[in-house]
Amino acid sequence: MLSLSLSSPMTCLALNLYHEARSEGVRGQLAVAEVTLNRVKSTSYPNTICGVVKQTSKNGCQFSWFCDGKSDEPKDILAWDQAIHVARYALMDGVTLRSTQGSTHYHADYVRPYWAASYRKVAKIGRHIFYRSKT
Repeated sequence: MLSLSLSSPMTCLALNLYHEARSEGVRGQLAVAEVTLNRVKSTSYPNTICGVVKQTSKNGCQFSWFCDGKSDEPKDILAWDQAIHVARYALMDGVTLRSTQGSTHYHADYVRPYWAASYRKVAKIGRHIFYRSKT
């Protein structure tokens, strides 16, 4: 059993990568990390990584894995190890992530969320489609 702290920025980011993009390659996981970090920079979201990952609204959680009622503990150790490495890289000083052009939203390509029309589609990386504000 892993000991995970949902107050550590690196752990929160790695868990988000694991649950949202573990089937993606490094590029896809970095794109999801970028969205998480873009939200931290935005005044529309909490100003910490853990705050962004754990954010809820009247529509539920921003990231569905966080409030789906299932265990958040990673079961695929290799995928968890990769998520940790990608999260560490994304958090390194001086690393600039730009593959999603400032996106704050994404979804898998097999769903059609109600909010997608409100944003500008800017990239498709792996199985995820990325969006940013139209303004």
